[in-house]
Amino acid sequence: MSKEVFENIAVDRPAPHVLRLLISRPAKLNAVDYNVREELYHGLREGLQDPSVRALVLGGVNGNLSAGGDVPSMIGLSEEQARARLQHIHRLCRLVAEAPVAIVTAAEGWAAGASVGLAMLGDYIIVGPGTKILVPFFKLGLIPDWGMMRTLPQRVGTGRARRIIFESETISGEDAVRIGLADVLTEDTAVMQTAVSKAAQLARLPLGALTLAKERFRNPPVSFDADLAKEENAQVELLRSEDFKEGFAAFWEKRPADFMATR
Repeated sequence: MSKEVFENIAVDRPAPHVLRLLISRPAKLNAVDYNVREELYHGLREGLQDPSVRALVLGGVNGNLSAGGDVPSMIGLSEEQARARLQHIHRLCRLVAEAPVAIVTAAEGWAAGASVGLAMLGDYIIVGPGTKILVPFFKLGLIPDWGMMRTLPQRVGTGRARRIIFESETISGEDAVRIGLADVLTEDTAVMQTAVSKAAQLARLPLGALTLAKERFRNPPVSFDADLAKEENAQVELLRSEDFKEGFAAFWEKRPADFMATR
């Protein structure tokens, strides 16, 4: 068990050599804010320092992975604050992407935005028929972050990634597996246990070979850091844009955004 005490994540050992971290903000549908990111970072870092941990499971409490980034916490940022936010995200991105052990995400219920990006930085994504995957950044006038402009095309191809990003449609669990966005489809009630079982299976793989294979997947010819730098500059600009102000207002008022009005 973790030595640290966390308020926004739950940490346990559901199987031998498997560490599980669950986002725990049920009142906010497990939305990811600064505190969640900070606790995930420290929980993961502590787990990765434990030689008995050979696989990780990521998920959320109460049958949902996460509603994505905590949108109200993004509004009204200065350039300095927007850049600090992206750098804080990228610290966690690098830790997950560079983890030397297998990472399995239990994408139960709603899986949106930031949590989709986090899941794709890992190795396996488990879904059920009731899983709803959403990449809604354009609805807010933003570009996908959490490394998704790299990881999504790697999973589904450039053309399909473009459609997912531009159209912001909700993707079912069945369709996610069909297009390669997720890896395993199981019953909704079995998503978490399937993720734990998969992690336990992966924990038995040769760790040296797995670590090197992960590094090769992670570093195709264009570097991950170069993509993150481009992402940071783009998102910092957009977080301060009129499009994001309109996207946030529409989100808050539960109406479609009118980005034509911001031009």
